[in-house]
Amino acid sequence: MIRITQLKLPIEHTPEDLEHKIARTLRVDKGAFTWQIIRQSLDARHKNDKLFVYTINVQAAGENRILQKVNNNNIMLTKEQIYRFPDNGPEPLYTRPIVIGTGPAGLFCGWYLARAGFRPILLERGEEAVQRKQKVQTFWETGVLDPDSNVQFGEGGAGTFSDGKLNTLVKDPVGRNREVLFRFTEAGAPKEILYQQKPHLGTDQLIGIVSNLRSQIVKMGGEIHFNTKVTDLQSMKGGIMLTLSNASQLFTHACVLAIGHSARDTFFMLHKRNIPMEAKAFAAGVRIEHPQEVINFALYGESENKILGPAAYKVTHTCKNGRGVYSFCMCPGGYVVNASSEPGYLAVNGMSYHDRSSANANSALIVTVTPDDFPEDGPLGGIAFQRELEKRAYQLKNGAVPVQKSGDFIRGVPSSSAGSLSPCICGNYSFGDVRSILPKVVGDSVCEGIVSFDRQIHGFAMEDALISGVESRTSSPVRIRRSPETLMSVDGLYPCGEGAGYAGGITSAAMDGIKIAEAICKKYHLMLI
Repeated sequence: MIRITQLKLPIEHTPEDLEHKIARTLRVDKGAFTWQIIRQSLDARHKNDKLFVYTINVQAAGENRILQKVNNNNIMLTKEQIYRFPDNGPEPLYTRPIVIGTGPAGLFCGWYLARAGFRPILLERGEEAVQRKQKVQTFWETGVLDPDSNVQFGEGGAGTFSDGKLNTLVKDPVGRNREVLFRFTEAGAPKEILYQQKPHLGTDQLIGIVSNLRSQIVKMGGEIHFNTKVTDLQSMKGGIMLTLSNASQLFTHACVLAIGHSARDTFFMLHKRNIPMEAKAFAAGVRIEHPQEVINFALYGESENKILGPAAYKVTHTCKNGRGVYSFCMCPGGYVVNASSEPGYLAVNGMSYHDRSSANANSALIVTVTPDDFPEDGPLGGIAFQRELEKRAYQLKNGAVPVQKSGDFIRGVPSSSAGSLSPCICGNYSFGDVRSILPKVVGDSVCEGIVSFDRQIHGFAMEDALISGVESRTSSPVRIRRSPETLMSVDGLYPCGEGAGYAGGITSAAMDGIKIAEAICKKYHLMLI
């Protein structure tokens, strides 16, 4: 197989133009080869000459001869990387594996265990995706929160109510990344995610996709139990005994802990049961909204481009105080959402639908925080830090999302109303003093970051940009320790995904879920039950 890299065409090109360019590059006739897009990225450095840059795999007769003829460093022979799930291991597994949580880590772990014949049982404290969507919508409209089924909990995990980004920086020598993308396409995602530089699905598509993944698991012999919370977990007899919210108990020799980054009650229970864990650094801050056309013009040189869609950005800055401030989970054409999961506490997140048609772009602007910043020592100090901020955010406007104009945020004065920009927020909101919620070092760092980012994206520091808070659920504040060799914490317990501290986003969490399924399969052969 031949791989061509750095193949560039104007963004307006057709598939026929791309095939013609491949033929010209290889000096072969059209029809004498087959081809597949491996990667498509955007080069927008010259706004009047924006280009798509491709990596292409080509199959043709006489590939060595073609390479000798073209003599181009961007053309080489390659082998297709095919992901291979491992064979079963030597030990018999006499109990069905149990997966706690049905976010991307839990779903993908359960999917591969089911395909390998292990008939896993998946436990989810929240509701299935369609019902969960209705519950979330009711919360945004009325403020009535279900602590077990909300933006954080339920089928699909926290990523279901997000932009649905599928890119990751995780190193992937065995092909789990592409395997995750392929599984998404088999569950209904568009084929383009297999090669786009920054693929995304959006909340509307994710709800159907995770429902399809669940159906596939069930067809392969798995079970999924919704509205089923694990209230206790004990290590015993080489396995794990679980107590459920209905007072029943389940024992397993392989328990996957894919609980997500917001399962605070579960973290406390695990700590009480002496499951080894530690506090970890994460990031906290605010959401900022701009007119999408301002971001488009800064990055594309035009207020709208129907081919490229709404523009996305990624910005970072190291502050004078040594803190890093950066954008996170940027949502082009998106919404700020009330993402609370505990009564009396308020957190926000960003969300987009697949068409990204909102008038505003939003992104988290977050600042690195470490255990030195936490109000309590010990492994749960980061949760105490999050709760402190979220309690202030809730109390500031009695449960409504607090909003402040960017200029007022920088000056340190409350806002009483919007300026030229109206908020795109799911849930009730009210203007006030968002900066008062934050520790001084975090607020000062966000201000410095806004000014710095304006030099990269003209208009970023506009007076009427809108800031809301608090963005506190960027990643897990806890890491549940696991052995690098067995991936177990204690005998039979497999911490997994973002909540356990081993992932950061939909794709990396799904990849970690596959990794845990591999570990179980390598250890055990099919159940004798």
